[in-house]
Amino acid sequence: MANNDAVAWRGLDRASLTRAYDNSGAVRDSAALVAGWRARSAAFRESKAGHILAYGAGSRQALDFYHCGAAGAPCLAFIHGGYWQRNAHEDFTCMAEGPLGLGLDVALIGYTLAPEASLTRISEEVAAALRLLRQKIGLSRLVVAGWSAGGHLAALMTTLAADAADAALAVSGIFDLEPIAGTGLNDALRLTDEEVAELSPIRRLAPDGPPVSVIYGGAELPELCRQSEDYHDARRALGLAGDLHVVPGADHFRVLGALIAPDGRIAREAARLAGL
Repeated sequence: MANNDAVAWRGLDRASLTRAYDNSGAVRDSAALVAGWRARSAAFRESKAGHILAYGAGSRQALDFYHCGAAGAPCLAFIHGGYWQRNAHEDFTCMAEGPLGLGLDVALIGYTLAPEASLTRISEEVAAALRLLRQKIGLSRLVVAGWSAGGHLAALMTTLAADAADAALAVSGIFDLEPIAGTGLNDALRLTDEEVAELSPIRRLAPDGPPVSVIYGGAELPELCRQSEDYHDARRALGLAGDLHVVPGADHFRVLGALIAPDGRIAREAARLAGL
């Protein structure tokens, strides 16, 4: 569980701390993997019709919605990663394959990227998207999920948009922003002390919060593993519901194979949280 050296990152200089969170640099073929998702997502969109729902006037303030075919199905809302400053929700459409195969409707949420948007604004946009989605699906169960930066946003939504989310699934997420503020990532994010305090999920735990399951890959960077373990431990200390899962041998990118495949650990956990 949580490493006794959890505060070791405080002793790192900026360059070392940046490397400690450099997921792309740690996985040599990460660019090829992301390109593969984009190609697979484009093919998916050609084969299955979806609906675009705008929750704002911005070009990225929209979500794509896909039906599994069952009336009243629960919904999985997926938030993409890219350290809040890269990628687009269309790049991750293929992540819907597994959940759709298990009987969930799926929404892919877009949001404005940093530095155009602050993390405060990004969080507010995702909350607005979830509330619009809740209106669309009515009483059906809504599970918010995300990977990497999206894992941070999914966990944050359990307090910021608790009226919309019934459960959350955070994959390889960031749950304490304080280390991020000391990395090169902050050049675009420009996090304030107030944002670190208000937008770190581990600092916003509520005793009556919904269940949150945390998943990460066994071959991820130590800081990513620690973030997930510390967040789960903090939730458990408050008696909050949610499981911790490790996908053996998976790095920060390959972990998502467990979502694309209907029999993958992430897809199955999403279905469990959705009550299927």
